[in-house]
Amino acid sequence: MALSNEFVAEMKVLLTAEKEKLEQQLSRFAAPTEVSGEYETKFEDIGPDVDENASEVEMYADNIALEDNLEQQLERVNAALARIEGGTYGICVKTGKEISEDRLRAYPAAETAL
Repeated sequence: MALSNEFVAEMKVLLTAEKEKLEQQLSRFAAPTEVSGEYETKFEDIGPDVDENASEVEMYADNIALEDNLEQQLERVNAALARIEGGTYGICVKTGKEISEDRLRAYPAAETAL
């Protein structure tokens, strides 16, 4: 059973909102690069003190890990939006089988039926 147009439209709204949320979260500590969907963590200069320098490095390391995680989520959301535009949303990228509506409701960016 193919997904209804209404369901796909609903998922597109959810995915678009998630994309905006992820981009907003990334913009708090990273700047977009020339490559779409990729960001570069900003290095905050807190001050010249040794303790301040240690805090800067720790914050930068934490932000890089967070940036990577958010970029991966954004990539999956963008891929799902591309599948919607391409007419293949809801089709497992590995098996070609349909992904259930329940799975897509739970995780709209799902790529697989598993």
